Amino acid sequence: MIKSELVQRIAERNPHLYQRDVENIVNAILDEIVAALARGDRVELRGFGAFSVKNRPARLGRNPRTGEQVDVDEKYVPFFKTGKEMRLRLNDGVDHGDE
Repeated sequence: MIKSELVQRIAERNPHLYQRDVENIVNAILDEIVAALARGDRVELRGFGAFSVKNRPARLGRNPRTGEQVDVDEKYVPFFKTGKEMRLRLNDGVDHGDE
């Protein structure tokens, strides 16, 4: 699902809202999540999951084409951990063979 499909589904479920308003709301939510992560904050949506930022320290890597060693700079990457409720819904009825 892409963002425009998400906006469309929310608008269909809420006919009292204009689609442009739903799009503004979705954009505002996503912008706030990005802004919080940029500040180094953690964003937790109960039952859905938590967004955070992880640090990847500088390291020595390899160019896969030439095998030459290259310096890889330190960077920060977004990380998402699913919430318990989401994991349960995704795995509802799935037999894992460990019971």
